[in-house]
Amino acid sequence: MGTLRSFDQFANAVLEGACERVIVGDLYCDIPLGLYVIRGENVVLIGELDLEREELPEHMTRVSTAEIKRAQKAEREASDLKGTMRKRMEFLDFD
Repeated sequence: MGTLRSFDQFANAVLEGACERVIVGDLYCDIPLGLYVIRGENVVLIGELDLEREELPEHMTRVSTAEIKRAQKAEREASDLKGTMRKRMEFLDFD
């Protein structure tokens, strides 16, 4: 997210005051990035935010950068464990 300062016909864009919103479960954190120049080939979607509307549900909790990184790591480890467990159980035919 950021303020769109410039763009061209190739969808190259310049964002000022950019930040990355990381969401893990009910936790979120906005990590400031500063000025960003984005090549058009990397742009998937550009949209406008209504700053007067609350954009996140009320149950979402804002946390620090360190906490969101811990949550990301825990989520990644849980996903990896699930993948290894599924591989170990492939010999069972549940269909």
